[in-house]
Formats: sequence, C-alpha cells, structure tokens
Amino acid sequence: MLPIIACSILAAAIILERLWTLQPKRVAPTDLTSQAWQWVRQDQLSHGRIQILHQGSPLGQILAAGLEKRSAARDTIKDTIEDRGRHVVHELERYLNLLGTIAAISPLLGLLGTVIGMVKVFAAITTRGVGDPTVLAGGISEALVTTAAGLCVAIPSLIGYRYLRGRVDSLVVRMEKEVMKFLEALLHYQSKDNLDSEFSEPPKRRS
Repeated sequence: MLPIIACSILAAAIILERLWTLQPKRVAPTDLTSQAWQWVRQDQLSHGRIQILHQGSPLGQILAAGLEKRSAARDTIKDTIEDRGRHVVHELERYLNLLGTIAAISPLLGLLGTVIGMVKVFAAITTRGVGDPTVLAGGISEALVTTAAGLCVAIPSLIGYRYLRGRVDSLVVRMEKEVMKFLEALLHYQSKDNLDSEFSEPPKRRS
C-alpha cells in the first residue's frame, strides 16, 4: 500500500501543477502576437522588449526567438523558430510521461499486493488448516484491498493524463498558427521595406 499511496500523492501533484501551468492564458495569451506586431510596425522593438516576450509565456519564447533572428534569411528564421518550438513543447509535456507511468503501474502494484496477501493466506491455511472460514474470508478481502486501491489511483491518473495530453496538443496547434501567421507577416513586412528602400535610392550618375 505504501507505493500506491506515494503514487497517488505524486499523481495528484502532477495533475494540479499541469492544470495550473497549461492554462491557455499563461501559455498563449490572445493579444501577445498583435502586441509584438505593433512593436515591429512602429519600429519600437528593442532587446528589452524581446526579453519581456521571452519571459512572459511559451508563445512569447517562440516569437522572441524569431525576432532575434529577424534580419536573417527566411530559412534561418524558420529553423530558429522550429528549434525553440521543440524546446517549448518539451516543457509543456513535462511530467506527463511520469503521470502515464503511474497510471500504468498502479494496478500492477495493487495486483502484486493482492498476490502477496493471497500467498500469505494460503501459507497460513497450509500450516494451520482452514479453521474459521470468517477469518479466512477476512484475510482474502484484506488482500484484495490493494487491487482496489491501485485501480482507484490508476483511473484518475489515466483520465488526467489523457486530458492534459489533449490540452498540450491543442495549445501546440494554437501556438503554431499564431507563430506562422506572425512569421509570414514579418517576412512580408521586411521584403516590402527592402523594396521601398531600393526604389527610394537616388539613381546613380553615369560617368
């Protein structure tokens, strides 16, 4: 029972922590992309504001990574964003594998406890005989408690794991849409600026 109790405490802690961390407003604020775009258009982007983006949210980390390389080529910016995105997704999935492991092993721990208890019961029968059937039934029911406890831990853990995994997937899709929209707008804006600067240059005098 001690490992099962430890698993239950750990599973509850992981579920509560992930529910708090994976709130949409904490991971991908709705107005973050528009705010970053306003900084770009108004030429107010600075290193300090990029750091604010990076420290604010996981989506901000991806946007900040792209903005730090905004003067590079398109492929370089895209590779930088994808690399940062992989790190962000890894952080969002923190502890989920452990939660899934708890959901898988808790019934096995309960079954193990039941088997050990049944072995003790039949060992007592072997040495002392059947004796009082009430005592025998009590020993068997006590052995089955661990299986019930393991299932009580495994079922909520599995539900929490599936729910949190689905939330991570939906947040990843949402961030991907926001980042790709921002990236296309940034590249279009930069190409337009470059084109305007080329046409604004005075014609060179012929010698």
